[in-house]
Amino acid sequence: MGYFYLGIAIVLELAGTNCMKLSDGFSKLNYSLATLAAYGACFYFLALALKTVKLSIAYATWGGLGIVLASLLSVFYFHEKLSAPAICGIALIVIGTAMCNFFGAGH
Repeated sequence: MGYFYLGIAIVLELAGTNCMKLSDGFSKLNYSLATLAAYGACFYFLALALKTVKLSIAYATWGGLGIVLASLLSVFYFHEKLSAPAICGIALIVIGTAMCNFFGAGH
């Protein structure tokens, strides 16, 4: 169940981040409130996940998947560009997250 809660936390963090972008510096009330609600719910589900998932694994997964998914949304939804070094950096984050999940971080 912990990984299910972690998945919900990741989706909510992604929603919060995108609402923050759409809030235009918290100048649009609806997106600003949605940002706060999404992050509040995100941390609630992350806390539930941490009951059964190790902190190092949960945080690496949450951060790694969050960065990858946010980057994809920034490219496809906000039409932002990623440079070659940025793509390499994201790839290294994915590799590090996979290593934490499969080979280390307290196993």
